[in-house]
Amino acid sequence: MPEPLKNLYTTKFAHSLCTQIENIYKDFDSEGFTEHLFDSAWTNKELKQRMRHFSETLHQFLPPSYSKAIDILVRTSANFSGFEYMFFPDYVECYGLDNFNKSMSALAHFTQHSSSEFAVRPFIIKEQHKMMAQMNTWAKSKDHHIRRLASEGCRPRLPWAMSLPEFKKDPMPILPILEKLKNDESEYVRRSVANNLNDISKDHPDIVIKLVKSWFNKNHNTDRLVKHACRTLLKQAHPEAMILFGLAQPKHIKINHFIVQKSVKMGEKLSFSLTLKSQQPLGRLRVEYGIDFMKKNGRQSRKIFKLSESDTQNQEKAIHKVYSFKKISTRKYYPGAHKIAIIINGYELAQNDFLLMEGN
Repeated sequence: MPEPLKNLYTTKFAHSLCTQIENIYKDFDSEGFTEHLFDSAWTNKELKQRMRHFSETLHQFLPPSYSKAIDILVRTSANFSGFEYMFFPDYVECYGLDNFNKSMSALAHFTQHSSSEFAVRPFIIKEQHKMMAQMNTWAKSKDHHIRRLASEGCRPRLPWAMSLPEFKKDPMPILPILEKLKNDESEYVRRSVANNLNDISKDHPDIVIKLVKSWFNKNHNTDRLVKHACRTLLKQAHPEAMILFGLAQPKHIKINHFIVQKSVKMGEKLSFSLTLKSQQPLGRLRVEYGIDFMKKNGRQSRKIFKLSESDTQNQEKAIHKVYSFKKISTRKYYPGAHKIAIIINGYELAQNDFLLMEGN
């Protein structure tokens, strides 16, 4: 199991940071900072709590003037890069809301070394019109990290981040930014545009369908963006999304030999196999499987997983897949009756039962 990201914050990590701050700010109390950082509550803090604790501890040991403190952090941050340094923009989120211009300059700098996607959101909530004007300016930046920030920072449903309820209600202020960036030379930026649209599709599918129809079949890169943007709509078998990608009702498809393990233990893998068969070419097929997981309340809840998407002239296709019930942080498994379903172009064509049992 990979090492949790929160464990990157070691005493060695802190000492490296302190050394760089001391080079710029001679009065920095490295010993006091480190002692305060790794306090008695440190062990129980999760990743974002540790990031926030870094910000709050820096605030206690840097000059009380926000302007002076942020200048020190901007100069310091140039020596570091990576997700774990997101406490630099978090400092802006905590203490820079009343100094817009200084904070915007700092966030643009920090995002080139880490990411400011979380930190921009309180500014959007406080001053939406002013902040979205800034995001539109960032969308024209020469730096692809800053252009991505323009899209990623205003996602209505950015994971781990503060919600933007106004954009869930009305995403229209976001769309000019996405229009600017849909043909960006950087896939990193285009993927962010797709993720933003995917977020919007969960509340306003018709807006996204109308937009992606106007973008589709223009060039390869934008087509890939559109496909990724529609992934939730495709999982939901939204009729217009299915039509857009040529995924017709699979009336010609039969499923043969659908075999599922009868039982599997926690921590082990479930195996299943099947054959798709047709009297004509299989054609364009999006093949998914859904697992109806047992929940804590004794009810089942479905999660859909993509197996493949292809256009084939063959009349038969064999599929074998395993699903791991290894413990993960993003899903809690409960023993009991489960179902697995095979879904072709949004239509469920077969299902089978299996039992998840307690592990050893």
